[in-house]
Amino acid sequence: MMKKTIAFVFLMIGIIGYSQSVDYNTKNGYAIHGYDVVSYFEGKPLEGKKEFSATYDGTKFKFDNQENLERFKKNPSEYLPKYGGYCAYAVAVNGKKVNVDPETYEIREGKLYLFYNKGKNNTLQFWLNATPNDLVSKADKNWEKIKN
Repeated sequence: MMKKTIAFVFLMIGIIGYSQSVDYNTKNGYAIHGYDVVSYFEGKPLEGKKEFSATYDGTKFKFDNQENLERFKKNPSEYLPKYGGYCAYAVAVNGKKVNVDPETYEIREGKLYLFYNKGKNNTLQFWLNATPNDLVSKADKNWEKIKN
């Protein structure tokens, strides 16, 4: 019985150790639809390549090149999208996780925010037409409730 209990404890530690601390928006198995999170901070979002990939916090990320992969590995939290890569506007206004257009984004105070953009619903424009700093505060509070 003791061996089974010890085995169960180690199994649970393993499961917990590999789970995500937040729910990342993944499509096709990668964060941000497979876009390179580092490239956003260089001014142009680029699709990542499978040969330059890494797993962080239980989530797979792709990068355009080895240099961006290495930059990410040195300080992943610097490049992570806010709100797990879900639409910042939807998190702020509705407290909901909504998919994004990976090419509709904003870098604000060194953080990456992504937005839904389809048809006449470009939530980046809604965000910019409102008071973005107030929306960030609302989104931060809402994200604490829905991040898992």
